[in-house]
Amino acid sequence: MTTRSIKKSNQHFQKAIHQLPLGVTSNFRYWGDEETIYIEDIAKHVGKEILLKGWINIRRDHGKLIFLDLRDATGRVQAVVLPNHEEAGKIASQVRPEWIIEVKGIVNERPEKMVKEGELNGTVEIEATEITVLSEAQTPPFELSEDTSEINEETRLKYRHLDLRTDRMQRNMKVRNQFIQHCRNYLLHNKFTEIETPLLTESTPEGSRDFVVPARLHPGKFYALPQSPQQYKQLLMVAGFERYFQLARCIRDEDLRADRGFEHTQIDIEMSFVNQNELLDVIEEMITRSVEEMGYIIKEKPFPRITYKEAMETYGEDKFDMRTEEEKEKGILAYAWVVDFPFFEKTNDGKWTFSHNPFSMPKEEHIDDLLAGKNIENIMTQQYDLVCNGFESGGGSIRSHRPDILKAVYKVMGFSEEETQERIGHMLDAFKYGVPPHGGIALGVERNIMNLTGESYLREVQAFPMTRGGQTSVMKAPKELTPEQLAELHLRVDNEKE
Repeated sequence: MTTRSIKKSNQHFQKAIHQLPLGVTSNFRYWGDEETIYIEDIAKHVGKEILLKGWINIRRDHGKLIFLDLRDATGRVQAVVLPNHEEAGKIASQVRPEWIIEVKGIVNERPEKMVKEGELNGTVEIEATEITVLSEAQTPPFELSEDTSEINEETRLKYRHLDLRTDRMQRNMKVRNQFIQHCRNYLLHNKFTEIETPLLTESTPEGSRDFVVPARLHPGKFYALPQSPQQYKQLLMVAGFERYFQLARCIRDEDLRADRGFEHTQIDIEMSFVNQNELLDVIEEMITRSVEEMGYIIKEKPFPRITYKEAMETYGEDKFDMRTEEEKEKGILAYAWVVDFPFFEKTNDGKWTFSHNPFSMPKEEHIDDLLAGKNIENIMTQQYDLVCNGFESGGGSIRSHRPDILKAVYKVMGFSEEETQERIGHMLDAFKYGVPPHGGIALGVERNIMNLTGESYLREVQAFPMTRGGQTSVMKAPKELTPEQLAELHLRVDNEKE
């Protein structure tokens, strides 16, 4: 997406944010005995004295008049300090951008020639009568009143707490919050139960490398951080919850790129007693309602359903963008489902491995071939991906709820019965007690927000992302442990290079 189209989209997104009510909230903050007004609500208080707290965005000294553009999390307003308010004027002449202040003043209508139609508080301003400095600030390492996308990445992430003050980053975080809340509200309304699953778990074959955690109480053994809650959410179907979701943190030790990081969040969903079409219909309705209520336009409804074979023949890949250049300029969302994926693919050493995950259900007409271990290259799975504007926005499958099918998958991949039991014995044991047919999907929050905001990099839609080299924002990780910590964890670091 071009810079021009991103800016156009951003205007659209900002307008959508302010139009969207998410519930009943107070118009006041509370600080001591006085009520503080949020800046977005100032226009409701014309002629009244109010109290504001926030950051100085811009200061303009015109001699007799000093103008302060004040911002908080809800918006901005202009405060003017008149000559007759001497004490306020003294302080206003000393403050600088990014100082945090408290302003008491009268809400006045702007002079007609100063009105800025279409802007939040473009018709009002504050006549500041009292100013109190709550916190002084040094000059930031980069300009916070401008777009920081061209600033050096290392500097931006070192000072991420400042970068997040900028308009673009504030907007991106708010769009993220809006999307998540709409999806959550839809799911709760449709009988889904939100359940958290563990962060310390067993290392399992999920498709990427695990991040592992040494177990202090079990020397020589390790937990793994979850690549996804895949097995836990299937076990919740065994547990009878039928409709589950969570905002799941997923951690994968994979190569970093523009749209992939070590950590991401996904809206993780699992449903019992559904077939593929029924599940896709539910997710499609959730996405459609959520983004349209946020003010976005969807290119085609219902979402086209395209086979993997058709996608490869038409677009050359299974993540494609169906929009015209004009639709890209307008920020239109082009969703599509990709279905009918091959179950298995060859590894470099000529063995078979799963193309997405080993817990998928083959298509009905291919179950016999899987159980017999033949025609492996032609077995199709009930796997589906949601693509939007060239990104994979989500992926899932109807799951295998039959132990014999799950065992057959691992046999195709070359696992012995003992190895299969070691890997997924807990799943096979759970399935002995009855498991409903079920399926699910994981929607990548960051990928979806990139589509909604027009951003091209994952780091622009996460609060505290990692650098391309895998270093954390603000804090200095990874770093060495102390000798005492290593001893407590029964670890020794071999610094010798091979």
